[in-house]
Amino acid sequence: MAERELSLAIDGRPAKLILGEDLRIIRQDVQQVPFYQVVNASYHRDSCKVYIAYIIKQSKKKPYAFIELNGLVKEDENILRLAMEFAEVLHEKAYQGVKYGRRIRVLVNPNGGVGKAVAIFSKRVEPVLKAAGCVLDVSETTHNGYAFDIAKSLALDSYDAVATVSGDGLVHEVLNGFANHAEPRKALSMPVAPIPTGSGNGLSLNLLGLEDGFDVTRAALNLIKGQPMNVDVFSVIQNGKRTLSFMSQALGLMADLDIGTEHLRWMGDTRFIYGLLRGLIKFKPCDVQLSYKGVEMDKHQMFQTLQSRRAGTDASASLGLSTLPTSATSTSINGNEDHKDDTSTGLPDLKYSTNDTEDWTTFDEEMFYLYAGKGPFVGRDLMAFPVSLPDDGLIDILVHCYAKTSRLEMLGSFEGAPRGEQYWYDSIHYVKASAYRIQPKSKAKGCLSIDGEAFPFEAFQLEVHPKLATLLSPKGYYAAEFSEPSGKKKGTQKKESVREDDQNEEQGMKNRLWCCA
Repeated sequence: MAERELSLAIDGRPAKLILGEDLRIIRQDVQQVPFYQVVNASYHRDSCKVYIAYIIKQSKKKPYAFIELNGLVKEDENILRLAMEFAEVLHEKAYQGVKYGRRIRVLVNPNGGVGKAVAIFSKRVEPVLKAAGCVLDVSETTHNGYAFDIAKSLALDSYDAVATVSGDGLVHEVLNGFANHAEPRKALSMPVAPIPTGSGNGLSLNLLGLEDGFDVTRAALNLIKGQPMNVDVFSVIQNGKRTLSFMSQALGLMADLDIGTEHLRWMGDTRFIYGLLRGLIKFKPCDVQLSYKGVEMDKHQMFQTLQSRRAGTDASASLGLSTLPTSATSTSINGNEDHKDDTSTGLPDLKYSTNDTEDWTTFDEEMFYLYAGKGPFVGRDLMAFPVSLPDDGLIDILVHCYAKTSRLEMLGSFEGAPRGEQYWYDSIHYVKASAYRIQPKSKAKGCLSIDGEAFPFEAFQLEVHPKLATLLSPKGYYAAEFSEPSGKKKGTQKKESVREDDQNEEQGMKNRLWCCA
């Protein structure tokens, strides 16, 4: 494509816009803006102005900035015609394959995280959405279950997406509200996108990556231009009640450091470090029995599958081929019409009873903790499920074997945890399964966390529902970089051989815990 140029005045100073492989804005300096980051381009004949709105990262360490430019064009018919054509072409490129002006149901949790969600939305998110022509229906949640009730009765044809301005807990509410909708499958095909303002923002990290996962402006762009991505979700059956889980279930240490520190939300992410140190001092096994219907246990094979899927998605994208779903909602959100082949409107039937034992494996080793879920990141400091795929129809289960680990190994794993390096440890038992069940072995108290929410520490069974829910994603896959180390990581020492050093480290942790408190 031949480049287009437009000369104008911005803030009374001469400037030039160049339209080529991207948008170049030449003022005192030169800014190169990918078309994907342009949210509006329009020409206003009555004022002879070109309006351009975009987001850009002005330095690697800073979040994305939202920029609005109003350029004054000379009142010459030829130049004004060029200005109109320039804006039209830029707008077309900015929204290629994407519906402009999405209708978004926005749910803001004023109490999420450190309680700044309302201000963050009004100052940093809403202006970007409005510049993109989005039609917003905004509510602040007033109580637990508010988002559930909204989702349960949502007029599905009135919106293109739902935005949660909070943490992962509000996404959990919305999806369970959809599950209780009069048309659950249609409701669950409604794309959901998080704006990360909660204390737990694992989903946003999985969609946007470690660098941008907490950037609300980047999250707003995903809401504007992200493509629908089908994801597996899980039914959790406990005491006859069925609950949907979309992200994780935790028992043992990982549940204790989350649920056990709820009263310390004011500490932000520091509360998890506090909970971890406290758990390592106690260093008690999680007294439950795990059984699962396993599909894959070979860590290297799971890693290769991840790389192959990623390469295939990137190759298709580079050829301009869509690798994203074509459900009714996912096509209508981008301005086309389609119809689902699946005529069923209810939730999928459960496949497994609690009495099923055929092809199930019982894990007999003592465990320090169990973590199971979908999506690599559970927080910025831990990539728990590095080989997780959004739609493989499986759940990743991680068990940290109590007899094979130590406090020293746990502390030593901190540095590599954001990169998922603990995956390669010999003390980590990692399996992909289509279902699993947990049975406490005693009446001892414990914590069970599901999607970051507290549940009774009681027996439950879980099974996977392939591609049942829909998220908005910039790439069509999880934005987590995971690589194979040159040498496989192993537990540094056996627990029995480091007992004395472990006891010394226990005293050191008590000192650090005192400092955190």
